[in-house]
Amino acid sequence: MLSRFVAFTSLGRKALPNQYDLFAFALVLSVFIAITHVSHGLTLPLTAPESTVVSLDYKLLPYFALRTTLRMFTAIAASLIFTFVYATLAAKSRRAALVLIPLLDVLQSVPILGFLSFTVTFFLGLFPGSILGAECAAIFAIFTSQAWNMAFSFYQSLRNVPHDLNEVAHGFGLSWWQRFWQLETPFAMPGLIWNMMMSMSGGWFFVVASEAIAVGDTTVKLPGIGSYLALAIEEKRIDAVFAAIVAMLAVILAYDQLLFRPLVAFSARFRVELSAGQIQEKSFVANVFARTHWMRASLRAPAQLLRAIALLRMDLPVRSSLPQSPVLSRVIDVLWVACVGLVTVWAGWLIVDYVRQELSWSDFWQSVLYTVFTMVRVVLLMALATVVWVPAGIWIGLRPALAEKVQPLAQFLAAFPANVIFPAAVVLILKFSLNPDIWLSFLIVFGTQWYILFNVIAGASAFPNDLKEAVANFRIHGWDWWKCVIVPAIFPYYVTGALTASGGSWNAAIVAEYVKWGNDTVSAHGIGAYIAKATADGDYPKIVLGVAVMSIFVIMFNRLLWRPLYGLAERRLRLD
Repeated sequence: MLSRFVAFTSLGRKALPNQYDLFAFALVLSVFIAITHVSHGLTLPLTAPESTVVSLDYKLLPYFALRTTLRMFTAIAASLIFTFVYATLAAKSRRAALVLIPLLDVLQSVPILGFLSFTVTFFLGLFPGSILGAECAAIFAIFTSQAWNMAFSFYQSLRNVPHDLNEVAHGFGLSWWQRFWQLETPFAMPGLIWNMMMSMSGGWFFVVASEAIAVGDTTVKLPGIGSYLALAIEEKRIDAVFAAIVAMLAVILAYDQLLFRPLVAFSARFRVELSAGQIQEKSFVANVFARTHWMRASLRAPAQLLRAIALLRMDLPVRSSLPQSPVLSRVIDVLWVACVGLVTVWAGWLIVDYVRQELSWSDFWQSVLYTVFTMVRVVLLMALATVVWVPAGIWIGLRPALAEKVQPLAQFLAAFPANVIFPAAVVLILKFSLNPDIWLSFLIVFGTQWYILFNVIAGASAFPNDLKEAVANFRIHGWDWWKCVIVPAIFPYYVTGALTASGGSWNAAIVAEYVKWGNDTVSAHGIGAYIAKATADGDYPKIVLGVAVMSIFVIMFNRLLWRPLYGLAERRLRLD
């Protein structure tokens, strides 16, 4: 992968006009100045006037947009590191996967307020009197809305590397380190890039909850678009709501063209195919940087260093000389499962002991009933999103030129905060006496349907061109094309998208089942509203109970549905 990056940054060696150098220099300098300007606000005391949002003045929006963007990219960098470590360990170690994958199922489904309830106090105590503590709490909240999706995508890709490529890597004698950077990471790149975009959009969806933090008596509104939007909703300022949307759109378009469009064009180099497609992804910014003399020269040395690191012959320590007995392996598996089971029982007992001191059995059964209500919503909305977005994602993904135009629009729609729809939802429900249990359900799908769309687009985009030519030569059309060609090809990507969409739906329930517009509040029956009310009241036992019951349902749901589908994708539906 890094060898191709060196080639990518070494295009256009002939002398070219100086405007490329000037444009690239101005762009890099602007980004540096923006980061420097925004970083100044991270050292202020928590009580400083500049540390909170107190005005809806439009002139503040550019600064707020920069603050939010810095948080988002800090969180996405942490999510990327987490993905490489966590997903790789889960994919490579069967025993580690017994713990890491169920834990990931739970973490992606736990509402953000479930994290904030306990992390805000920790981070504020870690940096007493400084806004940096609140910033860390907000970044961590954004991280929890980004990391799980990327980890699942990378895990799925590592589990589905074609056997023939693994055999080639083994034939060349590549170490695990070389195989990871030269084969597995490039193979996972297309799906990972699209899921990074989805994760950025997911962070925007929960940006209000992460920047306008209110847990019990603790209230912090950090400068940012999310807190600006929360204040606009609180004061019923429709004009300020639209101004925040415009600022958000401008930021998304900027980082789409400056970052993600070049990354998508770069990741297209790593498709597993024998012949190149007729239409290739393009990026204006990537072409400019490739033709910039000073940029190309400054990146050459770091790229060669990274390439040398990736080619280091690091390997796992030599295992003990004990014979690899199947009986011994099974005994170790049993002991490992027993240890995991004991730790799980112990953690469960701690939760039960904490909750039973304040709550009764009636509270438990109420939380179970509310969780069932939310699960029914999740299942119905997932089915609806599948019917709509799988065909649309395939159609877009098979047309690179169209995908290039749709990409920023899809990112904006995926990032569109559900809070913006609250005014219309609350007003319409109250005016026409509508049933909140039905009509608030549709707010959940605004933040979760895009996981399916982005992953299906990634799968269709990675469909090898040589297979397209074979399908055309054999004249496979109509239902046979859907059943025998494209659905098996994108199925692993769909399972990843549906799994993360399912977890995201549980997470989105915290926002969609309990909505406010000024002093008006509309609530549906569900575990999301249960946890949101408990968080607003600072009722920690109910928060713990709601999160624990929901986690049990999520693990059962994933084990009974998504894990078997994952196994099907790994065993039968691979491009080998």
